[in-house]
Amino acid sequence: MWTYPRFLAHRGGGKLAPENTIAGLQCGLDHGYRAVEFDVMLARDGVPVVMHDPYLGRTVAGSGNVFDYDAAELVAMDAGSWFGARFQGEPVPLFTEFVDFCRTHGIWMNIEIKPADGFEEATGKAVAELTRAIFGLEIAREDPMVPLLSSFSTVALAAAKAAAPDLPRALLIDDVPPDWLAQARVLEAVAVHTNHKLLTPALARQIKDAGFGLFCYTVNDAARAGEIMAWGVDGMCTDRIDLIGPAGPR
Repeated sequence: MWTYPRFLAHRGGGKLAPENTIAGLQCGLDHGYRAVEFDVMLARDGVPVVMHDPYLGRTVAGSGNVFDYDAAELVAMDAGSWFGARFQGEPVPLFTEFVDFCRTHGIWMNIEIKPADGFEEATGKAVAELTRAIFGLEIAREDPMVPLLSSFSTVALAAAKAAAPDLPRALLIDDVPPDWLAQARVLEAVAVHTNHKLLTPALARQIKDAGFGLFCYTVNDAARAGEIMAWGVDGMCTDRIDLIGPAGPR
């Protein structure tokens, strides 16, 4: 059963602002979004930061891997210039900074645990522990603002489950395999997140009939959003927050 917002801004502002930045979050907020999907990984010193790629060079100027740098070094880097001159100097956010912004503005979070190779267990554990420490009161109250953790890494999700079993988890899979149900049950997932391009009506019904929420990424066409919603999809994230609003296609 899906009890969360139906439409999420992908990495903050989608295609309208630099991804996984506070500026991106503000862009989503400006378009009416109160729900976001974003990525978290660990810096060298074990501090969680909000980034998608495990290496520098695409969205953050520099070279090497994220885990080659401490968090203090990463937050001093430019994560905005690649997108546009007006975002020059936009920093890499700490996970705690991102969460603080969301809590301040009432933005619900789907936190994707995005570990670099070899850091799956450590990342899942660190993100879950910190999230639980921040949201302990909301968890106790069963507040709907409690975030949902997701990951492509079952190792990271298993570590998150062990560290914070009372945080909800979603199994994130690109191409849903035959053993998806067994994986989801072992992880005690509440939802399955998958690529809308690989979803079929039959598979959507199978997931829903098994009692799981069904969420899709990344839907950027309003007609496609309507089509998969008719299949029973509960929620989706989008880059085109200008075309698909927080209440659905504009």
